[in-house]
Amino acid sequence: MEEKGIKFDTIGIIPNLQKASSLDVTEELIKWLESKSSKVLLNEITANEVNRPDLAQRPSDIYKNSDFIIVLGGDGTLLSVARQVVWHQTPILGINLGHLGFLTELELDNMYEGLEKVVKGDYRLEKRLMLEAVVVKNNMITDNFAALNDIVISKGSFSRIIQLKTYINHSFIETYSADGLIISSPTGSTAYSLSAGGPILSPDVGGMVITPISPHTMNSRSIVISDMEEVKVELVGDKNDVMLTIDGQQGYRLNAGDIVIVRKAESHTIMIKLKDKNFYDVLRTKLNERG
Repeated sequence: MEEKGIKFDTIGIIPNLQKASSLDVTEELIKWLESKSSKVLLNEITANEVNRPDLAQRPSDIYKNSDFIIVLGGDGTLLSVARQVVWHQTPILGINLGHLGFLTELELDNMYEGLEKVVKGDYRLEKRLMLEAVVVKNNMITDNFAALNDIVISKGSFSRIIQLKTYINHSFIETYSADGLIISSPTGSTAYSLSAGGPILSPDVGGMVITPISPHTMNSRSIVISDMEEVKVELVGDKNDVMLTIDGQQGYRLNAGDIVIVRKAESHTIMIKLKDKNFYDVLRTKLNERG
């Protein structure tokens, strides 16, 4: 974790336009930020929707030129933005417009109170580990992806059980006969991995979690490994109806013989967190909501 350090001069706003209230909130935020002498950056679609074409920028310029970015939506919106922003290392402040959010920091009813704390420096910058997934086909790297939550290899609509030969570094661990395999970051340990029976990791932990999805054998359990280690998964057998999914949002089709390598990414997601909140307070509240 790092303390303070961000400016309030140029702020990007990225709303989830599928949320009914997002444009109204965006318009209110623009007025509030401009009253603080901040420059606001929007993508072209949002700028046109709020009748502020003068604020329109290309997405890459928003990520590069903003002191920080306000994300309006739920965890899914924040995950999407995190993957795009990560290479610029621009801090993110999530404001929840959805129901259940582990990643967003503020709710609508305390949005301005929280922003005032950020203005006063009453916050911290929290680095979140990102995962990198590399796809190898016929001994050639064909694609790579970044994820904040998880990398999932799972059977398609018509497959039954798939066979996933799994290594940590160069050591063979197990050939999982399962519906799939989740490799999650500490941030993602409270998402799909948790639903599949995996453990919860504090965001401060330098580790990853390997969790099988509906394994065929009862002795297949989650494994927590160091973030200095590398996971290699080979799709064995003859199943071609298999998907690689990034943060539950990006999909990529895999074929028999393909290899997926997952490791810690070189860059982190940087999230703005208020000093009067911590992970365990959020965890307790959200798990109670889930219950």
